[in-house]
Amino acid sequence: MPGKKLKDKVSLVTGGTRGIGAAIARKLYSQGATVIITGTKLNYAMLEDYQYICADFSDKTSLDEFVNQIQGQQIDILVNNAGINKISPISEISLSSFEKIQQVNVTAPFMLCQAVIEGMRDRGWGRIVNISSIWGKISKAHRASYSVSKFAIDGLTSAISAEVANEGILVNSVAPGFIDTDLTRNILGSDGMKDLALQVPAKRLGTVDEVAKLVAWLAGPENTYISGQNIAIDGGFTRV
Repeated sequence: MPGKKLKDKVSLVTGGTRGIGAAIARKLYSQGATVIITGTKLNYAMLEDYQYICADFSDKTSLDEFVNQIQGQQIDILVNNAGINKISPISEISLSSFEKIQQVNVTAPFMLCQAVIEGMRDRGWGRIVNISSIWGKISKAHRASYSVSKFAIDGLTSAISAEVANEGILVNSVAPGFIDTDLTRNILGSDGMKDLALQVPAKRLGTVDEVAKLVAWLAGPENTYISGQNIAIDGGFTRV
């Protein structure tokens, strides 16, 4: 049975159908929140515990329609998790590809923050957690489009926090490092996963549940004073 910590709170988790987003949705639900998730598939088989909304943030019309749909709804907790990435040398990044990544990773979170903040102000309580990345703290070759978007999320987080923290709305970013997901396993394979783990001071990859626990704490009533931060959960990778 769900706990009661987030009873009467409504949470929106974008990109909540798999990986980190799905783990966050499960965690918030387990603490009593009503959970809305988004994904890009028109027909998504899911638990009846959540409300599912199909929305493709790379499509401007779809993004506008989704923002209009949630405008005015009670959203107490917003987790901007949906994101895309494409690794390319700087000379090979097309403008359209660059702009697509910025629209999904930056413009959509910006618009969603705008859509929910007034309601949070009216209720005198709100939590926003933007899912960033270690590549929004440090960077690496061929990550120009993605790093731009994740450094931008840090700036957005800081600016919004400065504006609304005195109204009971706490805004933070979480920057996951190398996390053990189905996508990571499919791309790297078991040997690649082992090699990647050796680069991390903790000598292992993180789990989606570890990220979800951090996000849920930041999004819950126990967090009363942390705002405007970009918190890495990376086994120490960005500190060495």
